[in-house]
Amino acid sequence: MDASGKDKIITLAHGSGGEEMHKLIADRIVPRFNNAYLNLLGDSAILQIGRGSRIAFTTDSYVIDPIFFPGGDIGYLAVCGTVNDLAVSGAIPQFISAGLIIEEGFPLEDLERVLDSMARAAQKAHVELVTGDTKVVARGAADKIFINTAGLGTLRPGVEIDPRKARAGDEIIVSGPIGSHGIAVVMARENFGMESDLISDVAPLVSQVEALCAVCPGVRMMRDPTRGGVAGVLDEIARKAGLGAVLEEKEIPVLEAVRGACEILGFDPLFLANEGIFIAILPAEDAGRALTALKKAGAPQAARIGRLVEDPLKIVTLKTLVGGQRVVAPLAGELLPRIC
Repeated sequence: MDASGKDKIITLAHGSGGEEMHKLIADRIVPRFNNAYLNLLGDSAILQIGRGSRIAFTTDSYVIDPIFFPGGDIGYLAVCGTVNDLAVSGAIPQFISAGLIIEEGFPLEDLERVLDSMARAAQKAHVELVTGDTKVVARGAADKIFINTAGLGTLRPGVEIDPRKARAGDEIIVSGPIGSHGIAVVMARENFGMESDLISDVAPLVSQVEALCAVCPGVRMMRDPTRGGVAGVLDEIARKAGLGAVLEEKEIPVLEAVRGACEILGFDPLFLANEGIFIAILPAEDAGRALTALKKAGAPQAARIGRLVEDPLKIVTLKTLVGGQRVVAPLAGELLPRIC
């Protein structure tokens, strides 16, 4: 045990999407429930119900601070995040639930604003909110409002999302600029004395995923890089695939506002949360038409950013703008708590 005794308590780092969170899940949670669905640790569980169609089932909780941020709010984020987890699992999202945990004293006007955002996001994503729950806790027992969601969708025929299908030489595609959500939220949360018109990228990804799957049903893997960012997602994929990944810094789309804020604040865009883009791993021969389809579907800055390679160490490396190379390892602590 370290001097602070932190190995015996939960810290913010356990919810960061980095090493501590993965260790908590692998060591404390999975062994207690040990089953074939959970052990895959995907964005959604893929379930066979009787002899019918396979479905995807996902759940998530949203505790973002502040609850209103440039480009969105906790309600819009909750619906989009759930829908996106289904979409990148190869499913067509259909139904969602919502559980609201509201702090005593929360303004009804703000609640209605959050609910309106949820309804708008559901309409945009073509899903229905069909069940839910509401609880109110004493003042000080929560922070304004927390939202838990679950989602159900049917699997797209012929699409099998599984990192174990990945092969050396597969291309890595990102559907848009990285880091916008993380920077927009931290700028809204903290008073850095910096002015910016940057907004979160939070959005449903259903139409973009559908466009990619239509031209590339053999896509190996998709993930939305939320907590832990692009770096965290690719590290997880590399480990599960038993491969390494090489990224090209010059190919990674980053908005200038994000790049500038990162330089001032000391952040790396690769580790920042995103809520409106996804990563896809697909055969190299499919990359060109996949990018064309994404751009037609409203992702004009979709780009190839690297490839998977044979590597017994299963690490992610970055070829830098100046010609160097560095290892991109998952974070060992909390970069930005309560980012989603």
